[in-house]
Amino acid sequence: MFNVLERQRRTSCRNMLGSKGGRLLFGFILVLFALLASAAVDVEPSHYSMPFNRTSFPPGFIFGAGLAAYQSEGAALVHGRGPSIWDTFTREHPEGTVKGGVNQEGVNFYNNLIDELLSNGIVPFVTLFHWDTPQALEDEYGGFLSPKIVNDFQDYANFCFKTFGDRIKHWVTLNEPVTYCVDGYNGGTYAPGRCSNYVGNCTAGNSATEPYIVGHHLLLAHAHAVKIYRHKYQASQKGQIGITVVTFWYVAKSETAASKRAASKSLDFIFGWFAHPVTFGEYPKTMRSAVGNRLPKFSKAESKLLEGSLDFLGVNYYTSTYADASSLSTVTTVNQSFFGDMNTSLSTEKNGVPLGTPTALSWLYIYPKGIRELMLHIKENYNNPEIYITENGVGEANNSSLPIKTALKDSTRIRYHYQHLQYLSKAIKEGVKVKGYFAWALLDVYEWDSGYTVRFGFTYIDYKNNMKRYLKHSAYWFKMFLLK
Repeated sequence: MFNVLERQRRTSCRNMLGSKGGRLLFGFILVLFALLASAAVDVEPSHYSMPFNRTSFPPGFIFGAGLAAYQSEGAALVHGRGPSIWDTFTREHPEGTVKGGVNQEGVNFYNNLIDELLSNGIVPFVTLFHWDTPQALEDEYGGFLSPKIVNDFQDYANFCFKTFGDRIKHWVTLNEPVTYCVDGYNGGTYAPGRCSNYVGNCTAGNSATEPYIVGHHLLLAHAHAVKIYRHKYQASQKGQIGITVVTFWYVAKSETAASKRAASKSLDFIFGWFAHPVTFGEYPKTMRSAVGNRLPKFSKAESKLLEGSLDFLGVNYYTSTYADASSLSTVTTVNQSFFGDMNTSLSTEKNGVPLGTPTALSWLYIYPKGIRELMLHIKENYNNPEIYITENGVGEANNSSLPIKTALKDSTRIRYHYQHLQYLSKAIKEGVKVKGYFAWALLDVYEWDSGYTVRFGFTYIDYKNNMKRYLKHSAYWFKMFLLK
């Protein structure tokens, strides 16, 4: 979710209400009433004033909160599941492919889950891939390093559309592919943990080439999944399909042309790497120029398949950063890497003043204005697509010594969502076609390589007491926001 963004900041250097899922797994972004679960302990605060609420948004605007399968499902070693590169599980196809066999227990699990959601008035948004490639495919041919993954992903997507598409009307092919590529294959801190030894502590990998190879295959997998959906299922199932990208908003540190170019280049590398091909059928010019022949090329047929391969664009936004020209006047031809190619200087303050309000997380500064600026940028540069904010949220450090009643008073989270929704409302009034807002996250969950050290949820999970749940003050605030 955020590691790639933190890493680039240091080098100055993450499922929707319809939600997130994993490869051969699902996670759901549940809308609206997901926050009202009776399983949580009721400690509702006495009063919140709500001068701004859902009526400020267009009719039919969807609100929700997200979860990811790997982060929340658990039960990794039962019911026929197979391991993934995150040492989790793949439910429907434990061998990694459709031809490897279908685990009916997994299919039943998701059928029951979907039906239960719908029976409670909850709209599920489903993501097909959230970083957890089946270990069987990683062992067989290197996972997304191989073009073979494209056919297997297409078969998997086809199975999901055929099996669940009568009830699922919003599909996301990939969640944050840039995070998967950069943290998994440039820095090596995410599975499968590959990088060059001059970048990170990995036993194998090539930070100069592998992030781009993996990104290329992810884009082709996306394009073929969209083709299958549009040609075989969309007309009868009447759903939509898209992709979710993540980015900072990059603020030029000065008014100089060099600083403005740095902000634009940073956005191209993090956001445009995937948003540009699915819109225009090719990589951004800045990437092609900086990466050169290490960036794979699309054939004419592939470019045509990619161009316009989305009904909506999912956007994950958490924070912003300053961008400036790098102190390196030329890019080295040795020890190449993704951030070396990006070659911009990123920082969170200017003249000793932070860009936004600091939080307990070093990478996350509260800068709600950034979400409006990002929305306007997409409107003006990416054909004004329909947009869902598929993640937006703020975390706090998991302080195990803090009394639970104190931990539930998450005023920072309330202020964060309130302010971001205000700026999002402004963007909509300026013509941006935002259709939904999904907070991250419904529950405190396992946050990838940060584990249980941070909490992003509306619901507090007591990890020491049988996972007992308590609604935080932000959950009640969001409930009141939605019911106005």
